Amino acid sequence: MKKVTRVLRDNSQNILSEWERLVLIHVEATRKSNKIALYDHIPNILEDIIDILQRHDVMDWDLEDPKMDKIETNSVEHGRHRASSADFTADQILHEYMIFHNVIIRILNKNNITDNNVLHLLKCCIDTAMLKSTQAFAKSIREMQSKLVGTLAHDIRNPLAAARLGIEMFSLRTGAEHVAKVQKMTMKSVDKALEMIEGLLDSITVSAGEGMMLVFTESNIYPDIQTIYEEACTVHSEEIILECKDKKLNGIFDATAIRRALENLITNAVKYGDSKRPITVKVEKESDEFLNLSVHNYGPSIPKEKQKDIFSFLKLGESKPNRKLQSWGIGLTLVKMVAEAHGGKVTLESSEEHGTEFNLNISRTVNEPGKQRTKLNLN
Repeated sequence: MKKVTRVLRDNSQNILSEWERLVLIHVEATRKSNKIALYDHIPNILEDIIDILQRHDVMDWDLEDPKMDKIETNSVEHGRHRASSADFTADQILHEYMIFHNVIIRILNKNNITDNNVLHLLKCCIDTAMLKSTQAFAKSIREMQSKLVGTLAHDIRNPLAAARLGIEMFSLRTGAEHVAKVQKMTMKSVDKALEMIEGLLDSITVSAGEGMMLVFTESNIYPDIQTIYEEACTVHSEEIILECKDKKLNGIFDATAIRRALENLITNAVKYGDSKRPITVKVEKESDEFLNLSVHNYGPSIPKEKQKDIFSFLKLGESKPNRKLQSWGIGLTLVKMVAEAHGGKVTLESSEEHGTEFNLNISRTVNEPGKQRTKLNLN
């Protein structure tokens, strides 16, 4: 085995370069990846194979051999990352591995290594990697579909709850003006729920690297922000303050998605904040191009080491989930998707002294009107 591992180690860069050249020709989805995303965990998987060959001289292995566990971790991560990369399918992942296997075989043949025991052990390694990657890929797609459908179904409760409350408030004895106001609020809530149901149907067809479907139109989103604020004040007992000096917040937005993002941030602020102190929603024009929407609450802070992972679909979907992260739900992943789909970003500042503030920064001009499906971002 020493000769085998020496040959593979000496030629590792050649193996990776030739694999890159061939997958770019034969695997369509790889052409849309930058070099870092393309390679992903492949160099680690190659190193795992070399290490297995170097450490063991047992030839009669099968796919269930416990010694294969070293290669499993990187194979699973490769499958999960491919699920977050645009246009990959399970068959394209298998094709990647077939090319990888053939490139290694060619290198071994070129160096006169044709021992069947070596080839059998190599095949066990590659087969294990293929199995674990495709399993992780399929599981990740199911997770994303489930989470998107789940959060949409959950979010639909809010406008329906507001609509029901509005209906309960109807009373002719309160006067026509009050009835008209409650009717308007109820209709807005029902319309919002219907828009979300359309999004629910779109989420059933999620593919690799994809999130929810957005519909961009040219609009002023101030009325939508005002509606969310009024609904939140109606549904929650906590004090909520809206600071928004400019009532002309025009741009090309998916207003429903922005409403949902803001609603998620307010809901989290209510859930995790200090109920005795106010929640502040602030909206302002940062420039001619960007808007800032922030939600601030007092209360326990989010640990620094968890602040990045809290937005990540992959972290929320790990096989050994972090319950503290998951308790925030996919709502924050949704907030991140909405920000990035609007050419912006979401940031978080949290400390015991100043409380927690989520800041949603979005572009008013980056998109064109029409439908667009969001992309998953691993960063």
